[in-house]
Amino acid sequence: MLIIFEGRDAAGKDGTIKTITRHLSPRETKIVALGKPSEKQEHEWYFKRYATHLPAAGEIVLFNRSYYNRAGVEKVMGFCTGKEYKSFFKEVALFEKLLVEESFIILKYYLDISRKEQKRRLDDRKENPLKQWKISPIDKEAQTHWKEYSEARNKMLISTSYKYAPWFVVNADKKKLAHEAIITHLLRRLEYHGKDKKLLSRNYGLIYPVTARNIKEKMF
Repeated sequence: MLIIFEGRDAAGKDGTIKTITRHLSPRETKIVALGKPSEKQEHEWYFKRYATHLPAAGEIVLFNRSYYNRAGVEKVMGFCTGKEYKSFFKEVALFEKLLVEESFIILKYYLDISRKEQKRRLDDRKENPLKQWKISPIDKEAQTHWKEYSEARNKMLISTSYKYAPWFVVNADKKKLAHEAIITHLLRRLEYHGKDKKLLSRNYGLIYPVTARNIKEKMF
């Protein structure tokens, strides 16, 4: 199973993944958070360094940002060419279809936060010594390029939400509720022995599928 988390800076990806994996076996669960590609990697097939970390049979891999960087940060900050950006949308459809045909389960979550909440969290990083490791140069651009990030996000979600690998948007302004909603949503979509449907019956109202209408009316 491959679980992808995307979202703006300070959307809560780290905390969400830690909550999900807290009681899972470290042998079968892996968290992938790749840094800036090396000079060599920049000249390789774009998906190569991500493919290296794909789950084997019986494993769960959670990507804290993923190859979808190309449709978000790289697009907005000019880290890729127009040709690379355009090619990405064709390639990712084929890449994920191939994975699903090989029995991978792909779940994709976009954590959506308001501009006000993002500012609060980014300011908290500067003040809280336990969170200062999260500060990056890109943080400074997050609020400045809010509109550009929104436009790139919308195109990414609409263009890459496939029946075989759909996107789900999570209203993540309230962290704890968002965590509970995501875990519940994950378990609902999986089949496993001893599944307690009663336990999973709560509707948090924080997660919804990608549609043009939902993006226009519900997203920040």
